[in-house]
Amino acid sequence: MTIELNNLKSPKEKMKPKKRVGRGNASGKGTYSSRGLKGQRSRSGGKKGLKLKGFKTTLLAFPKFKGDKPKAKNQIVDFKLLNKIGKDNMEISPVVLEAMGVINSVRKPVKILNNGELKVKLTFVDCKVSKSAQEAIEKIGGKVVVKEKNIEKEVEENK
Repeated sequence: MTIELNNLKSPKEKMKPKKRVGRGNASGKGTYSSRGLKGQRSRSGGKKGLKLKGFKTTLLAFPKFKGDKPKAKNQIVDFKLLNKIGKDNMEISPVVLEAMGVINSVRKPVKILNNGELKVKLTFVDCKVSKSAQEAIEKIGGKVVVKEKNIEKEVEENK
């Protein structure tokens, strides 16, 4: 049997009868038809857009677009984890950490924290580092490299 418009049936839960309001007191929804007494909401169109709004309510009614999103939170990596995955003179960057499965996304910033003791000499590229962690890294002989995206410096260097 093919499905056609004339033999489609909607589910039984959807087939509720429409409420018949204002058909006399015996129906249970007579006189004021469940709208209460006088007032704006008792009249037609009253629930929709007849209300006068102040500036704040109007402002809140509009959808929020760009700029209202919270800033991306740092993905935290600590020394305990780096001791397990790192090898001497290894370069650690967000791309490497994502490939190892340590962080979820390269797009969110990565921050290295001083939890535990770092035993491996590492070079960190494009990672945020806490002050105490940076001191511990440099004490062992590692480096923290921050790539600056400054076009003016690149132009001066090329001249």
